[in-house]
Amino acid sequence: MENSKVNISHISGSAVSFNNDNNSVSDGYGMFQSKEQILASSKSQEVENGKALNGHHGDGHPHVVTHPTSYADTMLHLFRGNIGTGLLAMGDAFRNGGIVFSPIVTALLGIICVHAQHLLLNCSEEMHLTSKRDRPPGFADTVYLVFKNGPARTRSMAGTMKILVNGFLCVTQLGFCCVYIVFIANNVKMICDQYNIHIDLSIHMIFVVIPVILACMVRNLKYLTPFSTIANIMMATGVAVVVYEATQDLPPVHTREYIASWQQLPLYFGTAIYAFEGIGLVLPLKNEMRRPEKFQKPLGVLNLGMVIVGSIFITVGFLGYLKWGDNVLGSLTLNLQPGKVLSNVVQALIALSILFTYPLQFYVPVAITWPAIQKKFGATHPVAKELGYRALLVLLTFILAESIPELGLFISLVGAVSSTTLALMFPPLIELVSRSQQPGGIPKHIWVKDCFIILLGLFVFVTGTYESVASIVRAFQV
Repeated sequence: MENSKVNISHISGSAVSFNNDNNSVSDGYGMFQSKEQILASSKSQEVENGKALNGHHGDGHPHVVTHPTSYADTMLHLFRGNIGTGLLAMGDAFRNGGIVFSPIVTALLGIICVHAQHLLLNCSEEMHLTSKRDRPPGFADTVYLVFKNGPARTRSMAGTMKILVNGFLCVTQLGFCCVYIVFIANNVKMICDQYNIHIDLSIHMIFVVIPVILACMVRNLKYLTPFSTIANIMMATGVAVVVYEATQDLPPVHTREYIASWQQLPLYFGTAIYAFEGIGLVLPLKNEMRRPEKFQKPLGVLNLGMVIVGSIFITVGFLGYLKWGDNVLGSLTLNLQPGKVLSNVVQALIALSILFTYPLQFYVPVAITWPAIQKKFGATHPVAKELGYRALLVLLTFILAESIPELGLFISLVGAVSSTTLALMFPPLIELVSRSQQPGGIPKHIWVKDCFIILLGLFVFVTGTYESVASIVRAFQV
């Protein structure tokens, strides 16, 4: 980028900052999984208009925050970050899990994911003390510092592990973008079909990608802020109507499968982890709080917020599968009664919401990958080359979306490939490396617990990826 820093004062209350130092996006960035990004600098943030909060993390290090957020603000951001396309896919997840199996396992998965988020937060705080940085490090740098300060045999792996985390973050975000294109195109097709405008889904994707490319030409996040607010309102309205429709004329529970076949279960796990994968969100949310110590308390933002989010996931998934059964689709909006004006309005609102969200999700892979490319190829005409690179990345997501137009299977694949790695494998791994340096080594119960979570992540990764790909192949053979 032409400017070395882009400081965004306010995206729904959260400070945003990039730094192109060291050819990478600033440490400390994370993402709102379905709504918006928070990209926070690992170095001291510039104080906008002289306004900042000088607090402490309880460790003696100054904590400088532009526009600090309250408990309620942070809770709202947590909701916004976790409620999106993953929520609307929970009906399909419950179809692949079963109406009794899915609620129980979804609650357990939520507990495990939140525990993993606590592990990441604890390791970040520990590395903050060890490295004496101005701010706690973000996801990638936490992993890097844990390995760098770990046993001698792990130190050479530090750089590789940081690259892996950033790589999986890019894959996750670009995967979300692919899902968004399929999601928008499916909803637009449903609306057009009601007015006897019958166009192939792939053509709808071509129409969708044009405004997406134009939106992604915006290089400064502050110009996207109003669209983020509009997207939040549209999504909330749409989800409320979908839930209302799902509660009408429900059949008996015994008419649904209590537990699905073992071939379907990996698809359930992939979609459920996709919905819960907001681990990149927790560090920036905590760092932007006026009183960050309230984030991890027993009744703090993380625990209380995720209990509410998990309850919403279970409720929507249960109602969606109970209402539509085996006919439930990859997004509950696609199950709304055709021909009704309300259905068309809801589909349009949520499609627009996701369209406005795409550039925000797209910002992370650009911020991670562009600085290194700019250093090598951007000596002349850097702005034009960055815009060209952005267009190429959008076209990449479009090609992938065209290749896998099955929305439910695509969501399960993204969840299995990248979300499980970030949410279930890296946090317990860095806890094991960190604990190994403490006197007495790693306690046995920590070994057992962390190995169980890592093995669960590996199971979902392998089986979910295999079954998603196999299901996609079968879908093309029909």
